[in-house]
Amino acid sequence: MKLPGITLNNPVMPASGTAAYGQELAQQLDLEALGALVIKSTTAETKVGNAWPTTAHTTGGWLNAVGLKNPGIEVVLEEKLPWLATHYPTLPIVGSVAGATEDEYVTVAQKMASAANVALLEINISCPNVAHGGLAFGTDPVVVEQLTRRIKAAVDKPIMMKLTPNVTDITVIAAAAERGGADGFTMINTLTGLSFDLATRQPLLANGTGGLSGAALHPIAVRMIRQVRQQSRLPIIGVGGNFSAEDVLEMLIAGANAVQIGAATYGQPTACTDIIADLPAVMEKYGIDSLQALINQTLADVAPAEKA
Repeated sequence: MKLPGITLNNPVMPASGTAAYGQELAQQLDLEALGALVIKSTTAETKVGNAWPTTAHTTGGWLNAVGLKNPGIEVVLEEKLPWLATHYPTLPIVGSVAGATEDEYVTVAQKMASAANVALLEINISCPNVAHGGLAFGTDPVVVEQLTRRIKAAVDKPIMMKLTPNVTDITVIAAAAERGGADGFTMINTLTGLSFDLATRQPLLANGTGGLSGAALHPIAVRMIRQVRQQSRLPIIGVGGNFSAEDVLEMLIAGANAVQIGAATYGQPTACTDIIADLPAVMEKYGIDSLQALINQTLADVAPAEKA
């Protein structure tokens, strides 16, 4: 199976941020077993992130407000990506790009795309847009289309726009990204949530609100993937509440071409490879001979007709 710029041995990869830049995860599992490795969202300069506590467990899943903590693109280019190239030269790498302004996005995307072992860029457009009052880039279709077009014109590698669910209609945002030249979508990012400590009456996170991840996101992500698939034939990487091989198959049925595993790795670092190992038996149980055939059938049944 394929994504723009990448041939996958299987459809499973870790979600951005959950595997950092691979070194820690490599101590827990064989990275070569992954369909691809998505590295942590990276900005132009080093970011120390938000004050502690940055994560909290709730009845609905995990809240996190890490604040895009990362070493900056120069360190990633000089240290992190070369380490991956040396130790895992055939592993497909997806470079996650973030920024606070359009110019920062373009700069980081250009530099990330210059790395020989980065095959595909994932553009995290859930970041606060400093130039537009702090709202996430991904909530304004005009901004999404413009940002997508600028990045696409600046790089020579495919780009997947990572869509936020914190909008009234995600299909409007997806359509804007497609008009801007996106090669596909990653969806969905976390939902904004808030939880309180009953003893102190204070939020559990120092930041107050945070992004909710976990099993509660799965049916929401499945619904949104199906909505976007009904209007677009672009490749989709599905993410949100994937904890099992059954979850993966459901996302493929909804319209995804591949999947990412996020919150499941918090308590089970080997979640990705465990799910990959479970897939054949679960496919057999449900009479699925080929994942690619399943994806193709969804495209034939759900996606709009290809343009002549």
